[in-house]
Amino acid sequence: MTATLPAVDVVPVASHKRGRRGAGWLPVAPLLVFVAIAFGIPALAMLNGAFTVKDQATGATSYSAANLTDSLQGAYLTALIGSVKLSAVSAGIATVLGLPLAQAVVTSRFRALREAVLTASGVLANFGGVPLAFAFVATLGNAGVLTRRFGLADKGWNLYSFWGLVIVYLYFLIPLMVLTITPALDGLRSQWREAARNNGATSTQYWRHVALPVLAPSLLGGLVLLFGSAFAAYATAAAMVGSAVPLVTLQIADAISGNVLVGQENVALALSLDMVLIAGVVMAVYLPLQRRSARWLA
Repeated sequence: MTATLPAVDVVPVASHKRGRRGAGWLPVAPLLVFVAIAFGIPALAMLNGAFTVKDQATGATSYSAANLTDSLQGAYLTALIGSVKLSAVSAGIATVLGLPLAQAVVTSRFRALREAVLTASGVLANFGGVPLAFAFVATLGNAGVLTRRFGLADKGWNLYSFWGLVIVYLYFLIPLMVLTITPALDGLRSQWREAARNNGATSTQYWRHVALPVLAPSLLGGLVLLFGSAFAAYATAAAMVGSAVPLVTLQIADAISGNVLVGQENVALALSLDMVLIAGVVMAVYLPLQRRSARWLA
């Protein structure tokens, strides 16, 4: 007597994997559509406007690199260099000050203190714009509380300057650095410190030869992230210093609104393209550093 086995449908493994891979795109599709609409369309409009030149006499338009050339000359170039300088200085100072603060939080034995500092850092890192400018003007402005109380104006203090703006930017850049570097500091293994101590290394030697080399990708990545955050800031500087400090974001606003010259909207788009290119370079540096840091600390 011969037993009859039930029929079984055999599905090829390759087609099953292809079906699973195709279905995996479905949850991401709404995000891709949103990115295409929210970022793709403005990016295309910016590119089109940056290379479009309009003849003021006839009104005819043509494609040229004249707007990009203008954006790298005169006051526009000065503003671009000023933004890069301000971002680099404020990001460097925030990195130097944020690292020991984050280390103190990580090594603290009080969990409540750690949570309070990290929560406050999360709030302060996103505090900016007109409220931040008003807070500093009321405190350290020409008629600010601390300025009048300690006579800072007589000592040459001026909030509405390059270094005044650096101090304001540090208010949200240092907390951002704390949030950025804390996970990397948590990844430092206690066995490394113990091994260094057992081999006679001092705390300074441990940080110099072990901790800082491991943290270097995270530190550089945090520096790049802070640079990008300061480089893109607009509302705080616009509300506090106006045109006293040349910044590219303020030049873009003036060109669009026609405060300086009429018909410079496409030059503003060219300046925006310059900012995008600088931000692209920043991200090209940041992403490899982030991956390398994650591999070291995993």
